[in-house]
Amino acid sequence: MCCRLLFVLETRDASRTTRKSPGSQSALRHLNQQRIIDCLLAGPSTQAELARQTGLSTATVSNIVKFMQTAGLVTTEPTTSSGRRALNVKLISDGAIAIGIDFGRRHLRVVFASLNYQIVAEKTVILPLGHRSEDGIAAAADLITELLANTGLGPSALIGAGVGIPGPIDRRSGTVAQGAILPEWVGLNIQERLEEALDLPVVVDNDANLGALAEVTWGPHNGLENLVFIKIGSGIGAGLIINGSPYYGNVGITGEIGHATVQEHGAACRCGNRGCLETVASTTVMINLLSRSASPPETAEDVVEQARAGATAAVRVVDDAGMAVGQALGNIANLLNPEVIVVGGPLAGLGDLLLDPIRRGLLRHAVPVVGESTTLVMSSLGNRAEALGAAALAFQHVGIRAP
Repeated sequence: MCCRLLFVLETRDASRTTRKSPGSQSALRHLNQQRIIDCLLAGPSTQAELARQTGLSTATVSNIVKFMQTAGLVTTEPTTSSGRRALNVKLISDGAIAIGIDFGRRHLRVVFASLNYQIVAEKTVILPLGHRSEDGIAAAADLITELLANTGLGPSALIGAGVGIPGPIDRRSGTVAQGAILPEWVGLNIQERLEEALDLPVVVDNDANLGALAEVTWGPHNGLENLVFIKIGSGIGAGLIINGSPYYGNVGITGEIGHATVQEHGAACRCGNRGCLETVASTTVMINLLSRSASPPETAEDVVEQARAGATAAVRVVDDAGMAVGQALGNIANLLNPEVIVVGGPLAGLGDLLLDPIRRGLLRHAVPVVGESTTLVMSSLGNRAEALGAAALAFQHVGIRAP
């Protein structure tokens, strides 16, 4: 993790109703904490050494270390340095575990991650279509208990949970807004319900936003200033990193690229409009289009398998969907001019079978210089991206509680 990242993460909190300026004392404290963490990732240091390495005052370092010790992120012990008494600080990278929870339309994925961004444990289970929020939350609690038992960790090692859902979050109320792929969850305050169930601090975000966060933390794109992460699944959404900061707009609902019109007189969409990208390129639509083939797919993974095997109908459906996605991304690229567009979701295994038509659509609909200068790649994080981004968000939540 780089120092710039925590400033990026602070901007996420700034989009809430109690807004903070990027130069606020809170943002500065979070940035300073990250500087100390970066130093400690290289090994234990005394507080005086941390002050020299970071350029912070000894009083500032002392206050941050006290907070981190209370949060279970570091241990301290007396030592001597240059013949003087000192306090040695050691990062407990394996002792502070963040939970990343990814709720999908048909799946639940949970990861345990350490502060040095190592996956300690993970598991995915299938959820029934149309599952109730109570059932999904109970399944998450059970899965966390199972992973604790499997790893031998105690509950005290868990510093909090980040949660992603496939739908917009109204950041004014913290509730799931209309348009979610999980309509049974609309109006629910997931943070409150999960904090009750898990007895842990919880922070919630849209899954595409967490995919973008994962790409600039866990992925190979750390340090990029302008990135778009697009998740193609039962719904289609985009997470935006603009000028080094996650972008949330007015009420937190951004990146709804799945409801960009790509066919003026197309099929009616669940949002009430016609011809939305989701009506021609979501995995649900792909499965429906292939329902009359010799081997009708039941899941997105089946679509991937058939297309990779060269099944004519599957290849055509993927190609058409890719062109439509590229059209929508061309408009996004013209507006934002990102350095990189990362494609994620359950179709990531298609590789160039999906990227090639997306690239054709992008080049066709973007201004030439924009299209040619935009790098289009498949996510290297696969189906883990959203859960890994959620774990990163949980570590940010610890930072929010800094003194």
